Amino acid sequence: MSRSNKQTQLQLEPEVLEAGIGAAAARGLDFNQYVQHLITEDTTSARAAGIAAAVRLMDTHADFLQNLEEAVRDRRDTALTEYPSMRSGTVRDR
Repeated sequence: MSRSNKQTQLQLEPEVLEAGIGAAAARGLDFNQYVQHLITEDTTSARAAGIAAAVRLMDTHADFLQNLEEAVRDRRDTALTEYPSMRSGTVRDR
């Protein structure tokens, strides 16, 4: 199956371009693939389905997620109390 891509030109603010290139790299995509992904996601029901799934997850598991967040916070606070050097970022490799 042959696929014919069309070329286009984008004019972006430098900081927007930089953010887009960074976001693409973080996802293992080149910039063109990233832009194509964003457009496809925005113009199909994929984005809406993902958001709906996230809302269902939050609604269904809100108590569990709240308890998990509190447990992580408690562990972090305990670690910071036991190892105060972690608080200021002064932990060094030995």
